[in-house]
Amino acid sequence: MADAKTQIESLRKWVVEHKLRTVGCLWLSGITGSIAYNWSRPNMKTSVKIIHARLHAQALTLAALAGAAVVEYYDHKSEERAANNSRQQMKRN
Repeated sequence: MADAKTQIESLRKWVVEHKLRTVGCLWLSGITGSIAYNWSRPNMKTSVKIIHARLHAQALTLAALAGAAVVEYYDHKSEERAANNSRQQMKRN
């Protein structure tokens, strides 16, 4: 269980340090998956397939950006809390 927690923590740390790369990779995988799905539907024109893939990837990117904002907010709040706790410890000593 401890190994899983450290792996998740290291993944979270990497995502925090490489936010734009993470969003770009998510966009690329989203558009690739959407194109693969749409290409399996033979009754659609190619231009419609590409437009649908772009829209799906755009929605996924917006969700990833919102997630990155939440992570940034959480990290900022936890850093503030840690700084406040250390200040209080120093005052007590």
